[in-house]
Amino acid sequence: MGRRMLFVFNPLSGKAQIRTKLMDILDVFIKAGYQVEIHVTQRALDARKVVEERGYDMDLIVGSGGDGTLNEMISGIMGMERKPRIGYIPAGTTNDFAASHKIPRNMLRAAESIVMGTACPVDIGTFNERYFTYVAAFGAFTDVPYKTPREIKAVLGHPAYILEAAKSLGSIKASHVTMETERDYYEGDVLVGMVSNANQIAGFKGLNGKDVRLDDGVFEVLLVENPQNILQLPEVVTSLLQNGHKSKLVRHFMASRVKFRFEEATEWVLDGEFGGKRKEVIIENRCRAVQIMKMTHSLPKKS
Repeated sequence: MGRRMLFVFNPLSGKAQIRTKLMDILDVFIKAGYQVEIHVTQRALDARKVVEERGYDMDLIVGSGGDGTLNEMISGIMGMERKPRIGYIPAGTTNDFAASHKIPRNMLRAAESIVMGTACPVDIGTFNERYFTYVAAFGAFTDVPYKTPREIKAVLGHPAYILEAAKSLGSIKASHVTMETERDYYEGDVLVGMVSNANQIAGFKGLNGKDVRLDDGVFEVLLVENPQNILQLPEVVTSLLQNGHKSKLVRHFMASRVKFRFEEATEWVLDGEFGGKRKEVIIENRCRAVQIMKMTHSLPKKS
């Protein structure tokens, strides 16, 4: 009897490119000896539901879609006592998780890396009662991914996020925050806050420095304090995008557990999707909680 795979995909992610690649992807899986059960997502939270219902006796659960689809899939797996290995074929707009883990954007190459790769441990975050795979964030611009219409994202891709962020410049509002970690305490007015386990966030590399480890049980915490005037914004942007450039408004912390308190309920984004409004949030790192299939060496070139 062959190994069992549950393949869950979002047909609308990105430019719906999986519709033309599906048969070739299945061919890769079946030739590798997998018995494949397919589920096409129909609505929000569908990926999590099907994983919880049908994934418990699978050898491998593969998802294809954007970071939100991946979040749902892993959220379903986290409740299992025996967690199947995970495969991911990116099909979203920015695909931050795939970029951080060096998973090919080419869908067929990603499928090949799943069946030819190695199971590598990955940290997962808890956000109160929810999970996130690579970033939990609040503040200016962090709501852009889930507020940008799907049609615009599909046509423009990453520039759609930049355009939407530019539109929101006039409505920037800081949040008064207290933050506690195992070692640090902070209180102040924050423009942007992020707790992440990633080398790329919202399409930008290096926000947390170079070579962030994704399986060390520690998050990178980034707080951007509220500028006193708009002239300080370029300094902040330069500090975020250029390693080595320091700004007194940009603070970095390392933590495995973070607690936030806000004066007013504040909107959060988890892996690019709306995470609700909260006055208090506890975030914890689940070290090496799941195993994802990826290549630890280069795939052979096509002849």
